[in-house]
Amino acid sequence: MIELATPTPALLPRYVEALQRGWTPDHIVGMAAAHEQLAAIAQDATGFVARQTNLEALGEPVTLPDGSKVARIPGRQFWIWDGDFCGRLSLRWQPGSAALPPHVLGHVGYAVVPWKRAQGCATEAVRAVLPYARAQGLPYLEVTTDPDNLASQKVIAANGGVLIEAFTKPAAFGGTPGLRFRIAL
Repeated sequence: MIELATPTPALLPRYVEALQRGWTPDHIVGMAAAHEQLAAIAQDATGFVARQTNLEALGEPVTLPDGSKVARIPGRQFWIWDGDFCGRLSLRWQPGSAALPPHVLGHVGYAVVPWKRAQGCATEAVRAVLPYARAQGLPYLEVTTDPDNLASQKVIAANGGVLIEAFTKPAAFGGTPGLRFRIAL
């Protein structure tokens, strides 16, 4: 049974263990994201956990993969849990609008640890976040993936996602091809 857990200090050791085992929560930045998070946790574990929920978009600007900085938008991280850590799912939005700024590729992003992949974790996690997204007033979720990421495309389709466009990611994300899906809420 998959659940979306709010990050807590009690669950943090399992998150740290996943990072130490070579998992990264960000496939674009790769292991640099894992190292950055491990350093942040070592410096201030309580603060790291608290920053996983940021409903007011507080804090420093976000650094994009190309090094540019952009304003934060509200969002929160969930840790995918089946009795143990499976990965993370992030949800982000703009209050009062389903539109996202150009530097935010989708409302939802997820990353499952390698030892839990192909077990339905991501599919169930996306399904579990849909009521929360509705509660934020969103009429739909946009989810993007790479054209060759068939596993992610299956997760999106299993949750009712429909392909709305093939697009080119902004230069900050490498200017590579992407696919944008929409899940009606």
